[in-house]
Amino acid sequence: MTELHQAAAAGDYDLVEDIVKKNSCDLNQKDLDWNKKTPLHWAASRGQTEMVRILIENGARACLRTDNGWTPAHFAAESGRLAVLRLLHSLHAPVDKEDTSGDKPVRIAEIYGHEDCVHFLEKAEIESRNYRQMAKLNGLPLDDTDEEWEQDRNEARLQGKSSN
Repeated sequence: MTELHQAAAAGDYDLVEDIVKKNSCDLNQKDLDWNKKTPLHWAASRGQTEMVRILIENGARACLRTDNGWTPAHFAAESGRLAVLRLLHSLHAPVDKEDTSGDKPVRIAEIYGHEDCVHFLEKAEIESRNYRQMAKLNGLPLDDTDEEWEQDRNEARLQGKSSN
């Protein structure tokens, strides 16, 4: 776990801003000891809305996934962090991706009984899908895919097929 991971998890805004200003750490580094969580995953799970904003505004990618396919939105949904979900959605972060079990953040919120998050995510999923379609039609760039995770997932599928 890097200093940035620790600062994001602890909610140490001053240290995060200092690290970001000095550009002394990769904002998107995945921690191999913690299921490939990024600092943004930690901030989202802890409900630190302003930390999430700082990280994304400075280049953290909200589409990155843990080893089980969770985005920051999954973590916010698990812990009932509606303000974080609203922020992620307003920044066009993916709030509707399926994890390796096929669960979207809305399902995670449902499992943990966060009804306010469920209601929000049901609407946000439709808005996100519409935004991606509009962006594609207009040639706007989207950052909604974790290429490394997709590659690992495809390789695992191929290995599974070859062993059968």
